[in-house]
Amino acid sequence: MPAFSIGVDLGGTNLRIAAVSSEGKLLEKITLGVKVIQGRDQVVNEMCAAIKSLSAKYKSEGEFLGAGIGIPGIIDMASGMLRKSANLPGWEDYPVRNEIEHRLEAPVVLENDANAAALGEQWLGAARGIANAATVTLGTGIGGGIVLSGKIWHGMNGMAGEFGHVTVEPEGHPCGCGGRGCAEQYASASAVMRMAREAIANGEAPELAKASSSDPEFGAKSIYNLALQGDEPARRLFHTFGHYLGILLSDLINVLNLDMYVIGGGVSSAWDAFAPKMFAELRERSLVYAATAPGDSLVGRTPSAAMGGNSAVAGKTIITPALLGSDAGLYGAAKVAESPA
Repeated sequence: MPAFSIGVDLGGTNLRIAAVSSEGKLLEKITLGVKVIQGRDQVVNEMCAAIKSLSAKYKSEGEFLGAGIGIPGIIDMASGMLRKSANLPGWEDYPVRNEIEHRLEAPVVLENDANAAALGEQWLGAARGIANAATVTLGTGIGGGIVLSGKIWHGMNGMAGEFGHVTVEPEGHPCGCGGRGCAEQYASASAVMRMAREAIANGEAPELAKASSSDPEFGAKSIYNLALQGDEPARRLFHTFGHYLGILLSDLINVLNLDMYVIGGGVSSAWDAFAPKMFAELRERSLVYAATAPGDSLVGRTPSAAMGGNSAVAGKTIITPALLGSDAGLYGAAKVAESPA
């Protein structure tokens, strides 16, 4: 009988919890609204109650191995302390792991949410069967994770994979991190919105202006839909997006020389709008990619469609969309609980 673990994806608005077997079977998934305003103790109490309920329910599946918690922010891996999280105000220097373990009386592993997503894609998603891969998550900002020999690479103190703060435009747009020209200021959902607002303010994008004033849910997806309809200003935004994402990936490929780079997060659904420019930049800027680029039949395709067995792309650098969507972090958190570093 296989063992199982609990994976948790703690976000600023939703708390998602899943029981996952050691073979990667999703046993059950639940979603709770996170009421951050009620305080961290309330959130942790609700989380632990749900973990206890799921672990009791699936004891028949085998041994409960523990819980993995994917959490946004900077984590001190040794102490289990959440140092800082933009999405969880009031959680600074909070001993999350100790608080959860005390309530559960079971082992808990904390992990950065982007790292958890990278491990999920390596275990069951686009990079399945690939020992060395990186995942770049394109959401409100840019997250990332590196998996080497099937294990998350944390760096010195758990901060490896901060791809969103790689400089892609010297002296560029100010970033919340205190720097300028960071990748997430040019290749994220918030970047798309910023560029759209600038184009509207300059009178360069009448259709974007119209959509912005009439659609209360106007966002990156709305801009992508206009790009699909042939609106040139919207298409230019994603052209710019692909340009800067290509610069970021060129740097990662030149430095890391991994087998695969998985592109996930909500904005990755606009792949066809930004990928052509992204690949053009890669060929021009990365000497490693130029030497290891796959044939056109493999570019931008998922492993299940393109690989035909790993030998088909041996020695080639594959860049592909993610497969697991928002569940990648859940699977990765469950996996890290099963085999913590």
